[in-house]
Amino acid sequence: MRLSSPHFPANMGKKQANPWNLPTLDLTEPGVRAIVTRTKTQKSDQGVERMAWSRPPVFSALFFQEVAMKKAVLFFLCLMLTGCAPAQPGGSLGEESSSAQQQSSQSGSSQEEGGQSSSSQFQPDQSQPQEGQEGETTPTEQTVLPQNRDQIIEELLSAMTVEEKVGQMFLARCPQENAAQAVSDYKLGGYVLFGRDFKGKTAQQVRDDTASYQAASGVPMLIATDEEGGTVVRASSNPNLFAEPCQSPQELYQEGGMERVLRDTRQKDLTLLDLGVNVNLAPVADVSTDENDFIYDRALGQDAETTAQYVGQVVETMQEDRIGSVLKHFPGYGSSQDTHVGVAMDQRPYETFTSSDFLPFEAGIQAGAGGVLVGHVVVTSMDETMPASLSQPVHTILREELGFEGVIMTDDLAMEAITHYVQDQSPAVMAVLAGNDMVLTTDFETQIPEVIQAVEDGTIPMEQVDQSVSRILSWKYDLGLLGN
Repeated sequence: MRLSSPHFPANMGKKQANPWNLPTLDLTEPGVRAIVTRTKTQKSDQGVERMAWSRPPVFSALFFQEVAMKKAVLFFLCLMLTGCAPAQPGGSLGEESSSAQQQSSQSGSSQEEGGQSSSSQFQPDQSQPQEGQEGETTPTEQTVLPQNRDQIIEELLSAMTVEEKVGQMFLARCPQENAAQAVSDYKLGGYVLFGRDFKGKTAQQVRDDTASYQAASGVPMLIATDEEGGTVVRASSNPNLFAEPCQSPQELYQEGGMERVLRDTRQKDLTLLDLGVNVNLAPVADVSTDENDFIYDRALGQDAETTAQYVGQVVETMQEDRIGSVLKHFPGYGSSQDTHVGVAMDQRPYETFTSSDFLPFEAGIQAGAGGVLVGHVVVTSMDETMPASLSQPVHTILREELGFEGVIMTDDLAMEAITHYVQDQSPAVMAVLAGNDMVLTTDFETQIPEVIQAVEDGTIPMEQVDQSVSRILSWKYDLGLLGN
């Protein structure tokens, strides 16, 4: 693969002396590979001690197209700018997480205040200086300067080919066969794991799977799942991973209010992270109080103000646990029918959205949600011709009126609600042109080449692609996946 950028010489693949005059980096050197990780407790605004922890580093087997030099440059870049190597995506807590989760579930309210697991795996290292204590700052504790974050993202972006950039824009459904090879072939930005990807497996088997995907990727992947609780469960449907399926937000809220909800959120976060899952496609931010609504069982079932408080606090907890959160389904599902099986129309006036449906999304955005998933409902007050996921006006509202600067993604493009509007066009190309940064789809093998072609022939501006990939890399950085 030819690399052409100000940062990588055009003759990089040829045998030559060190072109950057940088010291030789030996990736086998213990001092380079072994990065000290630690845990500590932090106090929330309510004074409750919460656990913050870092994961040990991982080094991918490939950097983009199995080019060892390019991999070394990424490693050295992260090392120079942040003082540490790319982070390990999961698997750091060991097999004890499943037993700890089961003990926590059985003990119920006897869990420690703040929702911390009783397992010793989550106890802070008392030998390390705690927050508020005096002590010298070690190199791994130094604050990373903002310009270093931007510089890492700029360097990565400038080194990518069109194929690599487009691959980053796909959050693909994990295939049942040759999943790791597909990561390498299509340069995927992430995988979504469904129930079949967890079924019958032990925690270690899931860790091995997610680690193999990361090892095949040049840029660390987003590994996502839908662990909403209630009617939508993925990992927790497997008793080897969770003691029982996660309860719905409604059930948790009725049992013990937000304290119970947040304790469950933390439990899910830590268990998913241990499995190598770094994004939960949650919380559901839809407002629904009518039991006849399709979305009701998945929503909190409360009014807009209460739902907004719920969403904001759940996102804050997920931020503390450093797992990605995704608000869905913008601009709000309302009483629409299931878009999995057909076209859904929402004819409510725009004022209903500004006074009600937008409130939970605004709360989640203010709390720091990294992603917003746009649904397939046709909202006539915003766009009479296209479902929200393919509508430019809807995306403009999300960016300009709600002020969202993170990653916008589609709902699954394989749903029936999309096929009526796509016809003979590429749904992924339409989604990107509408303003989505990431595309959720099953047939990525077909859609990725079509998006690449649209970029090369000028249908999709390269500037737009760069903006999307920059947002994606920024989210990965914020999740601790790019060397911080």
